[in-house]
Amino acid sequence: MAINLEDPKKFRPLRDQVHQVAMNMLRPISRKYDKAEHAYPKELDMLAAMADGLAESGAGEGAGAAGVRREEAADDGRVKNGSNLASVMTIAEMCWGDVGLLLSMPRQGLGNSAIASVANDEQAERFKGVWASMAITEPSFGSDSAQVATTAVRDGDHYVLNGEKIFVTSGERSDAVVVWATLDKSLGRAAIKSFVVPKGTPGMKVERLEHKLGIKASDTATITFTDCRVPAENLLGNPEVSTSEGFAGAMATFDNTRPLVAAMAVGCARASLDLTRELLGSAGIVVDYDRPAQLQSAAAAKFLQMEADWEGAYLLTLQAAWMADNRRPNSLEASMAKAKAGRVGSDITLSCVELCSSVGYAETELLEKWSRDSKILDIFEGTQQIQQLIVARRVLGLSSAELK
Repeated sequence: MAINLEDPKKFRPLRDQVHQVAMNMLRPISRKYDKAEHAYPKELDMLAAMADGLAESGAGEGAGAAGVRREEAADDGRVKNGSNLASVMTIAEMCWGDVGLLLSMPRQGLGNSAIASVANDEQAERFKGVWASMAITEPSFGSDSAQVATTAVRDGDHYVLNGEKIFVTSGERSDAVVVWATLDKSLGRAAIKSFVVPKGTPGMKVERLEHKLGIKASDTATITFTDCRVPAENLLGNPEVSTSEGFAGAMATFDNTRPLVAAMAVGCARASLDLTRELLGSAGIVVDYDRPAQLQSAAAAKFLQMEADWEGAYLLTLQAAWMADNRRPNSLEASMAKAKAGRVGSDITLSCVELCSSVGYAETELLEKWSRDSKILDIFEGTQQIQQLIVARRVLGLSSAELK
C-alpha cells in the first residue's frame, strides 16, 4: 500500500476550522496564561463544548486525544484515513496556537488516549466524556516505564493502590487519573496494568503543582495513593498477567500517544517558522525556494534547512498515525516520529529565537515562549534518548535485555 502525502480531503474542513480556533481563540490568550501559571483557562470550556458538539455530530472524527483508538481495518483492502490521522492533524493546528492550552483542554488528556488504546468496549463507553490525565512517572524513574513501583493489590471487588506519581499533566483539573501500577513486582513488565481512578477517591491526594519552564497554562501535579481502593472493573483491558504478552498491553498506549506528542512539536515548530519568515521578510530577508541555499543569505539558508527538518518530522508523524489507522504495528514509527519531532521542534524554536535576535528574545512576540514550550515535547512520553534506544532495538532486532 502507498501513503498519500496530501492531507485527506475529508479532514481539510476540520483542519481549517481548528486553525481558525488556534489563531482567534488560543493565540490571544496565550501570553495571559503563560504569566498566570496554574490559573485555569476558563475560555477553554467553550472550546470543549464545541469539540463535544463536533464529536456528537460525527464532524470531528478523531479531533484530539480522545479520538485515538485502533479500529478494524477495511475488509476490502483499501487504506483508511481515520481517527489517528485526524488527531495528529488537529493537534498540530491547536499547538500552532498554544501547546499549554491544548494540554489544558477538558476531556483531551493523555489519559483519554490510554483509555482509547487499552479499554474494552464496555469501559470505553463507561468512561466516555471523562477527562483523564495519565500517571506513569515516579520519583525513582523517568522514561523506563518498566520500573513502575506503585502497587495494585486485589482485595475482593477492588484493587488497593499505593505509590507516588510525579509530572502528571492536568493532574489537578482532570476528572480521573489513569494510573500505571504493578500487580506483582516479581513478575516484571507483564504485571504492569493501568487503572482509572476517579478524582475524590479516598486515599488519592494531589500533593503539589510544579513550576515549569514552559507550558505554564497546563498544570503538572504530584499525586500520592495511600490504600486507595479502586473498583476492579476500572482496570483497563485484560486483568490477566501474561508473560507471553509481556508489556504489550501497556505499551500500546505509547504507540498511539507518541505520534500525538510529535504532532504537538510539529505544530509549535510550524508556528515559529511562520512568524520567523514574516519577521525576516520585514527586515528585507526573503527566503527564495527556487535558489540554492548557498546562494542566499545565511539567515535564509538556515531557514530552508529548518523547514526541511520540519518536513521530515511532519511526514514521520503522519506515517505513524496512518499505520495505526490501518492496523499496522507502528512502535518503531511512533518512536521515530517522537524522536525526530521532539528534537527538531526544540531546535527550530530556539533557532528562530536566534535568527530574530532581540525581537525573538523579547516578550513582544511569542517566539521565546514557543522555545520554552517546545522543550517538554522532547522529554515527556519518553525522552529523546529512550526513543533512540527503542528505534535501535527495533532496527537491530535486539531485546530490551540485550540492548540497554
